[in-house]
Amino acid sequence: MTGFETVILDWIQQNLRTPMLDSVMVWITRLGNGGACWIILGLILLASKRHRKAGVCVLASVLVTTVTANLVLKSLVGAPRPCDINEAIQLLIPRPSGSSFPSGHTAVSFAAVTALWLEKERIWYAALVLAVLIAFSRMYLYVHFPGDVLGGILTGVLCAFLTAWLFKQIRGWYGKKRASAV
Repeated sequence: MTGFETVILDWIQQNLRTPMLDSVMVWITRLGNGGACWIILGLILLASKRHRKAGVCVLASVLVTTVTANLVLKSLVGAPRPCDINEAIQLLIPRPSGSSFPSGHTAVSFAAVTALWLEKERIWYAALVLAVLIAFSRMYLYVHFPGDVLGGILTGVLCAFLTAWLFKQIRGWYGKKRASAV
């Protein structure tokens, strides 16, 4: 956390907060709770034979990112949340458990978007808009610093690329094994 990050968060609080936007940001951040919107999207894609591979990639990327961001990185870094440092801000949502870095909501969102992009699903454009809104909502709601959000973006993108690479390796291994059985 830097002083500049606090300046950004305080600027958001002083210049962008409105009752209507408060409601919208709470709703947007809830879409990302537990990766719910991305899991639903992955399941919808999984149901279609044409998009099944993308569904598997989205769900696998979300899983890998959840483990990496929420179980590994948050435990290793242990960073405080902005709401723990500046308790004068009234939170619009319950204080999230765990530490701040990286933003899990952001990481999972960008993992799903990256998986969609890698699978050449046109829906990735709309998913990117939602991912950006979810990431911004975490700062608006004063539960993540900008650096946490940036760390979440990088974590999600890297985990999605890692997942895609692993799938490629598995497909290659499976293809070789299948060819040798014939």
